[in-house]
Amino acid sequence: MQLFVNDLTVIDFSYLCAERGIVGESWIVDIILDGSLNEQSMVLDFGKVKKQIKRIIDDAVDHKLAVPADHAYTRVTHTDDDSSYWVDFLRPEGRSIHLFCPADAFAFIDAESVSMESVNAYLRAVIKRELPGNVAGLEVILREEAIPGAYYHYTHGLKKHDGNCQRIAHGHRSQLQVFIDSERATQVEQRWAKRWQDIYLGSQEDTCSVEDLSRSDAALAINDASHQSYRYIADQGLFELAVPHSENDLIASDSTVECIADYLAQTIAREEQAAGRVKVMAYEGVGKGAIGYA
Repeated sequence: MQLFVNDLTVIDFSYLCAERGIVGESWIVDIILDGSLNEQSMVLDFGKVKKQIKRIIDDAVDHKLAVPADHAYTRVTHTDDDSSYWVDFLRPEGRSIHLFCPADAFAFIDAESVSMESVNAYLRAVIKRELPGNVAGLEVILREEAIPGAYYHYTHGLKKHDGNCQRIAHGHRSQLQVFIDSERATQVEQRWAKRWQDIYLGSQEDTCSVEDLSRSDAALAINDASHQSYRYIADQGLFELAVPHSENDLIASDSTVECIADYLAQTIAREEQAAGRVKVMAYEGVGKGAIGYA
């Protein structure tokens, strides 16, 4: 007997990629359980599926940075008590990425690249450990939201958030809708989607000099000319990040979706010299977001 749950959850996370850098992503999760009926004539109670398995998936990947542990660029060191990690992703030509974060901010994927296939294997292994004995099989389906128009991948961190959004490198795959005088401005959407294709969106107040970072030996060669650095202390601990300037964009405010929507509306109104009202629907992953006006 098989039990399925579609749209069980959405994992919003970022991952390190040799070609693209730090990539924000949003994947929808469906699952299929295969097993015998229990004493309640069920494979597993839907309530437990939606709560227990969703929690396992969220704890494993959601709002984390997925690191390809087997990639040649990956270097991982840790503090003496294992509470925090330095992760250095040594891409060539000045495109390296460096982080120091609490251990829970990372998901280490035992593969050379982070993909739906490698994350799927990681999730199946984590979930299977907590399934009851009558469940013999598990299928995890990861899929992207079908977006007919413009979208971009962004990574950020929200130090003022009291949940996992405070982690400095988590992200989203987000659609963007722009209206000028109630008319859809698809060319404007495409320009911003290209500009923010794989971007780190940082807040000005979180910036610092490279010299302020607690760098590992692998990060000693970077400098302010090559990298934009961020540092902040949140409830979960100290978070530090250095990314190439070419893969970074700064905004004056926090990088909440509300602030992003307002920033886009104001900037588009100015750059497009829009005579009419500008409305921006900025998404944060799947099915949620904020609306900004200018």
